[in-house]
Amino acid sequence: MPSTRALPAGANYQETFRFAAEHPEDFWRQQAQKLEWFQFPETILSKDENGIDRWFADGEMNTAYLALDYHVENGRADQTALIYDSPVTGKKARYSYLALRDQVAKTAGMLADLGVGKGDRVVIYMPMIPEAAIAMLACARLGAIHSVVFGGFAPHELAVRIEDAEPKVLLTASCGIEIEKVIAYKPLVDKAVMDSRWKPDNVVVWQRNECRASLDHERDRDWSALLANSEPVGCTPVNATDPLYILYTSGTTGKPKGVVRDNGGHAVAMKYSMDAIYNVTPGEVYWAASDVGWVVGHSYIVYAPLIHGCTTIMFEGKPVRTPDPGAFWRVCDEYGVSILFSAPTAFRAIKKEDPDGKHLNQFPMDSLRQIFMAGERLDPPTLEWVEEKTGRPVVDHWWQTETGWAISSNPLGVESFDIKPGSSTKPTPGYQVEVLNEAGEPVPAGQQGYIAIKRPMPPSCLPTVWRNHDRFETGYLSQFPGYYVSGDGGYIDEDGYLFVMGRIDDVINVAGHRLSTGEMEEVVGGHEAVAECAVIGIHDDLKGQMPLGLVVLKDGYHSENGSIEAELVEKVRQQIGAVACFKRAVVVSRLPKTRSGKILRRILRQIADGESYTVPSTIDDPSSLEEVSNALR
Repeated sequence: MPSTRALPAGANYQETFRFAAEHPEDFWRQQAQKLEWFQFPETILSKDENGIDRWFADGEMNTAYLALDYHVENGRADQTALIYDSPVTGKKARYSYLALRDQVAKTAGMLADLGVGKGDRVVIYMPMIPEAAIAMLACARLGAIHSVVFGGFAPHELAVRIEDAEPKVLLTASCGIEIEKVIAYKPLVDKAVMDSRWKPDNVVVWQRNECRASLDHERDRDWSALLANSEPVGCTPVNATDPLYILYTSGTTGKPKGVVRDNGGHAVAMKYSMDAIYNVTPGEVYWAASDVGWVVGHSYIVYAPLIHGCTTIMFEGKPVRTPDPGAFWRVCDEYGVSILFSAPTAFRAIKKEDPDGKHLNQFPMDSLRQIFMAGERLDPPTLEWVEEKTGRPVVDHWWQTETGWAISSNPLGVESFDIKPGSSTKPTPGYQVEVLNEAGEPVPAGQQGYIAIKRPMPPSCLPTVWRNHDRFETGYLSQFPGYYVSGDGGYIDEDGYLFVMGRIDDVINVAGHRLSTGEMEEVVGGHEAVAECAVIGIHDDLKGQMPLGLVVLKDGYHSENGSIEAELVEKVRQQIGAVACFKRAVVVSRLPKTRSGKILRRILRQIADGESYTVPSTIDDPSSLEEVSNALR
């Protein structure tokens, strides 16, 4: 018989955290009851064939039903579900829950006509237009698995993801728009498909007037024409543990990891987070100023706000230059945004162009209560500037693509805490966060170590890596048995506040986007003139980190007036994309290494950032450090 233990209403943080830790099945059953299941799960927590904890295994549901149909059937049919605001095209649109449901149902019918069904994959390579969200929800409606690829990625990156996901259909648009630059997507898609060993049956193109694509391959289809002839379809019941999507994140080996998100646990966590973390009420306007290509866009542009019955915003623009640094404040004011969520780099860009907040003063933003930030470390000067200029509290919270929602936060819907600059506050109820030493033992308060999460992980966290479970085990679970290793280092202070200090591995964080230095090194090292190289992340006031390439040339090669450095920058741009922000390569005569041949990356970062460092006893030749230091001056 199911337990009757329940967390009482109004419980404070400590009570909630303890209950979730000691009685996870009771806690998450209580949260699952807030959703409309086709078949409510009797088994709340179990293990799968790989011995991985899974949530709600015998439950049946459909994520698109929860996000749309449920609200249409329960009084929100006429409420605005989605606002589209595109300063780059001058277009604006609103979709009610009923209108969005109908569009999604027809788009799902279009995909079904192309042979897409439950468990099939669909790659979505789209700009920030409503059709991107509609495509995601249409896949969910069919029980198909979507894999959204950020529109700024180069053909090689798209090809790698096509090969791994093996989609039946690829959905794209004729172009994306970056401020004033129109980027034709179709040539990029064509090259990616050509380079990939896997070929999708159909490439469906949404034509935009700013740049229309030629549909000259047998696989090419016109989205609007297909949609006109499609019939709406209903919601396919899926198991809670069936995948909802695959989202690729950079790995230290250079090959992207396909993070798998299941349907049931994800929906429960999304609903819970809107209450517990963001303290937002159904019907309010919630805006995550991100892109659907990233996990924030999945969780908090598309799924969580709609499951919760909020109005969400898709903004096709930038924090600056579309048209000015008042863009965010204009959107918040115009649409009555209650909660704004973006990355610190966005606010650093605004601060850089409008340090006195003159644009901000034009918009009262009467509905705006809080500003949330995540995706990278929130530096105290940015936090203080935003709070001072907006007069609103800033909430820092920390999470990963792998988890899909916040590991640590200031849980406003449970209990609000005073902030400590540099801290993402306390572990979110449901997560048991510990800081471990090299031996896997918890360290005292204030001591740095590996940030790990005691298993079972809460709902929504990845149960595997797509078609590579061994990589999931070795990358996240094997280092410290019984724990998930986040890959970040930090400490918990005497008050229980978590401070995340940065990556332990060599993935760098550029404007909230995790990028693999190993992948960049592979590209740089592929240049005919390069003997060896190291790409490191160095501090940048605007973007948090920027990649810097240090290269040793082969004998007989010389860089005339920086020619090779320029070629390397262009090479990374072509093979990874402008999103890598690889803008600087420096030729050095040798790289500092240990006697065993390991490049001293941490010291290289310290030299590049102008920090003091200690010469390790294991170094092969100490004079190599001085040479690098001179080269970077």
